[in-house]
Amino acid sequence: MAQLLSSSSCSLTISSRNNSYLKPFNQCSTPFSIALACNNSKPPFKKLFLREHKPRKGSVVVHAASVSTSQETPVQTSSGDPFKPQRAMVIGGDGYCGWATALHLSNKGYEVAIVDSLVRRLFDHQLGLDSLTPISSIQNRLQCWKSLTGKTIELYIGDICDFEFLSETFKSFEPNAVVHFGEQRSAPYSMIDRSRAVYTQQNNVIGTLNVLFAIKEFGEQCHLVKLGTMGEYGTPNIDIEEGYITITHNGRTDTLPYPKQASSFYHLSKVHDSHNIAFTCKAWDIRATDLNQGVVYGVRTDETAMHEELYNRFDYDGIFGTALNRFCVQAAVGHPLTVYGKGGQTRGFLDIRDTVQCVELAIANPAKPGEFRVFNQFTEQFSVNQLANLVTKAGEKLGLDVKTINVPNPRVEAEEHYYNCKNTKLVDLGLRPHFLSDSLLDSLLNFAIQYKDRVDTKQIMPSVSWKKTGVKTKTVSA
Repeated sequence: MAQLLSSSSCSLTISSRNNSYLKPFNQCSTPFSIALACNNSKPPFKKLFLREHKPRKGSVVVHAASVSTSQETPVQTSSGDPFKPQRAMVIGGDGYCGWATALHLSNKGYEVAIVDSLVRRLFDHQLGLDSLTPISSIQNRLQCWKSLTGKTIELYIGDICDFEFLSETFKSFEPNAVVHFGEQRSAPYSMIDRSRAVYTQQNNVIGTLNVLFAIKEFGEQCHLVKLGTMGEYGTPNIDIEEGYITITHNGRTDTLPYPKQASSFYHLSKVHDSHNIAFTCKAWDIRATDLNQGVVYGVRTDETAMHEELYNRFDYDGIFGTALNRFCVQAAVGHPLTVYGKGGQTRGFLDIRDTVQCVELAIANPAKPGEFRVFNQFTEQFSVNQLANLVTKAGEKLGLDVKTINVPNPRVEAEEHYYNCKNTKLVDLGLRPHFLSDSLLDSLLNFAIQYKDRVDTKQIMPSVSWKKTGVKTKTVSA
């Protein structure tokens, strides 16, 4: 990659309230940390948690011009009418779901821009965490993608809670679809302490509000595809419908938003997002699709598997790691599988390959102006105990001695409950699910074994308790 780096350039802009965002500052091929040093300023996220009440300043924008070098078959809408490949802005495109989605859309012929503050990388640094897979810088990732495919993905580095940055990004890229992953996505992270609870609410709710205002001001026809969560629904003792429920009360019938029973400050932020999006669809005729996603597993998509520098994140710790991914890593290193409480907690699950497929389907079949659609985005339902049993059997086939332990549940949740969710809308649009097969489990386990030397076993056990949420910020010193 040395030659690729030396031959590539990007436009770097350090933005402030008094400077234009996308005016070229310097031609460079330097990584993000060095580019910041060129400005002789401190990293913009240094006091993110200690001073979250102050306005955010010093956003950094890296803007690389995009020129399509290949011809793709036009994407088709549900009506069958072809149209030119769309311009899709992926907010949070450096993250687990966002990165895989950005590459997938680019590979399918969309013109893609990633918008990201890179703050997810800071979380790892502060908490002493790391991905099982080594993650390249976002600049190196995109340079590798262009080297392999000839396709360019534009990059805008900045905070969408800064509306001036977001508005200039909208005006520069002119998206007609916005895929919004750009939120703090961990329930345990939001429950660490007061500072991170406040950050989660501010970042997620204000960021989404800014996106809605940007669409209203700069892209009235733009379709918002927002990543929600099945966690908004909780675990009611009735079937979970897709966003809405028809009820009869005192002889009158109406169709209403399905009741929300969020179980963390993170999930609550998602509920607030859904309400704000629904309101602006009514008030401003915004077109929006809320993808209430289940728990995602896996690490490989067709695109991320093309080169090790394109590998996705693989979180296994007790804060960002999802259940199946964590279990596979635990089995690989000989750590007992950590089942929280009784293990009857049941949720919807899906492969990361289906996440990118669902987003593509939502974009290709957009909501109508003023329509707020809700799709339940999962393919199968499992309890924690069922997942542990599946990993145990798959591990035994590989010669692993897999044990399971029940640990005190750090969360406040029902450990045995009824759970039956509807998920037909994406299937009706053409979703072809990747179900959790023996071969997929075998692949996940082998991937975890390949990188097991990178596992920090101290990060496996849960360290955040819902009932003991702290007040002081807990970080690892630089």
